[in-house]
Amino acid sequence: MISPRSEGDLAEAVASAKTPLRPKGGGTRMIGDAQGEVLDVSGLSGVTLYEPAALTLVVQAGTPVSDINTLLAGERQRLGFEPPDLRALLGRDGVSTIGGVAAANASGPRGVQGGAARDAMLGVRFVDGRGAAISSGGRVMKNVTGYDLVKLMAGSYGSLGVLTEVSLKVQSIPEAEVTLVLDGHDVDAGLAALRRALGSPYDVSGAARAGGRSYIRIEGMEGSVAYRAERLRAQCDATLVEGAQSSAIWDGIRDVAPLHGRAGDIWRLSVLPTDAAGIVEAILAAHGGDMLRDAVYDLGGASVWLALPAGADDVVRTALNGRGAAIKLRGTGAAPFAPQSGAVTALSSALKAQFDPLGRFAQGII
Repeated sequence: MISPRSEGDLAEAVASAKTPLRPKGGGTRMIGDAQGEVLDVSGLSGVTLYEPAALTLVVQAGTPVSDINTLLAGERQRLGFEPPDLRALLGRDGVSTIGGVAAANASGPRGVQGGAARDAMLGVRFVDGRGAAISSGGRVMKNVTGYDLVKLMAGSYGSLGVLTEVSLKVQSIPEAEVTLVLDGHDVDAGLAALRRALGSPYDVSGAARAGGRSYIRIEGMEGSVAYRAERLRAQCDATLVEGAQSSAIWDGIRDVAPLHGRAGDIWRLSVLPTDAAGIVEAILAAHGGDMLRDAVYDLGGASVWLALPAGADDVVRTALNGRGAAIKLRGTGAAPFAPQSGAVTALSSALKAQFDPLGRFAQGII
């Protein structure tokens, strides 16, 4: 295992590597059967800059997310994209780091309102496959020129380079939060209710379905939250949950708690919300098993989490039939990503050739 303590050490290690490397931060989000010597970047940790008034945070990639949350909470601020803690879901130990979050584009339910991790990333520093340190973006949203390498690195899972520093915009913690809980709907009706809420003018910050219930979250100033909640309740028969109880619901959805402790493989599908129920039913029809009844639908149905028996890869990809993307976050066998179209494959190969021409990173993942 190689354990650099600085960006310079990391660049030197990559440039001199004779075998493939497997980048690792806290080890909580690694996917696939990647091969190579472990490149442990958890030593690159610490806050480079924090300006609460400017809602700006710059941290080294190995910084634990828990440390960031504690720092921000002291100023009544937070990471708006709500990064999930997937250790219990995936059966992992270790500490989640901000570099892993960025590399996986790990985001939670609030994505329906403010976007994913990639949308909060203002800039990055990383070391490419040649061992060159690259900086892209900056500390304000308008500081973007040329290729948007910030967005490119988000969700690349370390296949193009190893992150060393991430610049983020943060947000203030709202004054109030409530959740509307809808019972008595089947999957189709429950997801339709979520889509209606998302299409309303009431600025919903969460829309998910789990355990046979649908949930709609509203956040903001107390008076505004009360007004919006009443308007939405007038459109559907819902129970109102407030404060800590509301937060607990969304912590569970964020971390996919209904699937904790399940055996087999863990999948996440990214689909059109209107296709979600049909795709899950197609998987159920082809594979069988009541475990699919426990699917977790987030982002109004655009993100679907499933626990499946090992070996369901072909079933999942056949059910998708080009209508979305799938990633196997836990499990062995075939590559974790669903096959891409010819055009996307060509683009991915060109990017890989540009940033990692020697194929030093993520062998066995891409």
